Amino acid sequence: MQDGRTTLSKFLIDTLDRKPGPHAATGLSALLVDVAASIKTIAAALTRGALGGQHGSALSVNTHGEEQKKLDLVTNDIFLQHCEWDGLLAGMVSEEMDGVYAVPEPYPRGEYLLAFDPLDGSSNIDINGVVGSIFSVSRRSASRHEAPSEADFLRPGSEQVAAGYAIYGPATMLVISVGNGTHGFTLERDVGNFVLTHSDIRIPDDSCEFAINVSNERFWEPPVRRYVKECKEGRTGCRAQDFNMRWIASMVAEVHRILMRGGVFMYPRDFKTPEMEGRLRLLYEANPMSFLVEQAGGLSITGRERILDTTPRTLHQRVPVILGSRNEVARIQRYHGEYDRGEDKPFTSPLFNERSLFLPETPV
Repeated sequence: MQDGRTTLSKFLIDTLDRKPGPHAATGLSALLVDVAASIKTIAAALTRGALGGQHGSALSVNTHGEEQKKLDLVTNDIFLQHCEWDGLLAGMVSEEMDGVYAVPEPYPRGEYLLAFDPLDGSSNIDINGVVGSIFSVSRRSASRHEAPSEADFLRPGSEQVAAGYAIYGPATMLVISVGNGTHGFTLERDVGNFVLTHSDIRIPDDSCEFAINVSNERFWEPPVRRYVKECKEGRTGCRAQDFNMRWIASMVAEVHRILMRGGVFMYPRDFKTPEMEGRLRLLYEANPMSFLVEQAGGLSITGRERILDTTPRTLHQRVPVILGSRNEVARIQRYHGEYDRGEDKPFTSPLFNERSLFLPETPV
């Protein structure tokens, strides 16, 4: 939806700084402008592509044991440099850092905390594919003069005061929510402004499109296999309609498509690596994306519970993620409930039961 010439700064001032009462989000608009400046800088770096000399491996791994790209480290530093100086943040955590980054002296410390994934989908960089950045803002409860600890960040996603992502595609877009809906801004490169182009985005309640990595199908739990099987059967099956499948290997790109036209994104729990609860990071990916999706009228669950109600145990905790169009996500949650209660008879065959070839001997 076109919305004239409302810039990001004007939108934030109108929404936050002019909000009456004791709950006004003091300084949050300025912090989000700093985050937007980080995104503009990253967009410029990505536009240079291989000419910038920053493609390829950094010959290092992050705290998750994953190979880091040069641009993973460059974009992480861009966020730190743009956001540490303004006196609004107490500290930051990132997918690319082991622990808490406390705002250093001589910069003052503020009341907010920033969690971010500086470059989501970085495996797409070398093929010139779509990538993005994801961020989440919350308030700290302790004194702003003390260095923040890990415990300050371990709060459920329902306590976020803002969240958003940038998608670096043919156009750079910033999609944010400060608790009053989900809104999209497009970067006008000539003047450097983010302009409101998608006001109050709403996800359709129903959809016939889903995104999942089917190569992991043999490791899924039965409720997920049940849902995907129904989708693949299309109009000849119990759903009586055809479904399309998508998979881009970038959460930002998947969620952006859902916000624009509906659908379901699934990175469910599987038993390919039994010790892992899920694949996506709760603080840096699942929480901010769930906040945006719910503000747009969708749902976001682990399969069995609302993601925003989950209290993190560690900074880099992973969770299963199923999000998107409300009615489809609710159906998948119902399938999990039926399976857990033993009501899912067609999908409890010996091959896929709890002592199967693929699942561990004891239920997890």
